[in-house]
Amino acid sequence: DDDSGEGPFDDDSGGSLFEDDGSDSDDDGGGLFGDDFATAFESASSGGGASTSEFEDEEFDSDIPRIDVGIEGLDRMIQGGVPRRHLIVAIGSAGTGKTTFGLQFLHHGLQSGENCVFIALEQSHDAILDTANDRDWGFDAYEDNNQLAIVDLDPVEMANSLDNIRGELPGLIEDFDADRLVLDSVSLLEMMYDNPATRRTEVFDFTRSLKAAGVTTMLTSEANEDNPYASRYGIIEYLTDAVFVLQYVRSETRETRLAVEIQKIRNANHSRETKPYEITMDGISVYQQANIF
Repeated sequence: DDDSGEGPFDDDSGGSLFEDDGSDSDDDGGGLFGDDFATAFESASSGGGASTSEFEDEEFDSDIPRIDVGIEGLDRMIQGGVPRRHLIVAIGSAGTGKTTFGLQFLHHGLQSGENCVFIALEQSHDAILDTANDRDWGFDAYEDNNQLAIVDLDPVEMANSLDNIRGELPGLIEDFDADRLVLDSVSLLEMMYDNPATRRTEVFDFTRSLKAAGVTTMLTSEANEDNPYASRYGIIEYLTDAVFVLQYVRSETRETRLAVEIQKIRNANHSRETKPYEITMDGISVYQQANIF
């Protein structure tokens, strides 16, 4: 046990790793953003008909609060919707629309009056806003109205400070009253750990903190190079409640299409069929009535 009297988030000098020391320097060790996680989060939030044969024959509790993902066609493949507070992952290779999937998930919540958070490890805050606004989803207006927080993190700094973030994130989510959260992408976080056992432990603890926060969370993940149905490291699909697989499917004539499959959703009945989808300026549309070829 540590008898020094310091808290778990204290630095070597006795101060909190999340406190601002008042320095204007970018190298003052003040946290992930040259600032601290809580301040960055706060500033972001202040504006800075399928047939029954498609489905499993299982009965699920109809009293569980559920939400729609917000993707046309895909929601019709899920009877009743995804249970609220579930941890969801969208797995796919480059170009399959994982980021669009996450943004569309948030857009649907924002349209319903929910508060939403987007944590970006790959793109900047402005790039995320531009992507959403190109589709006329009005993310800048939602951000101005304190309904949306977009936080861009450096994955190396996030990995180095994951213990701190894990401790602070549930409280920040509660303070923001967030209903939906997207992390794009969990693969970049996983890549920061060379040791497989450390990687598993860190990702497990992080997903547990998201579950404890009580927010419906969607993670995006790169697919394994050898298996499009698995994530890059084969970890996250076992830690989540719902798995959507996005992939390229090639016909015998070499025609290539995008296809989505619902691998699992706990406490929900869903189609087991693989369905084609397109990515347009309106977002992702799943053709639930169509076959792939």
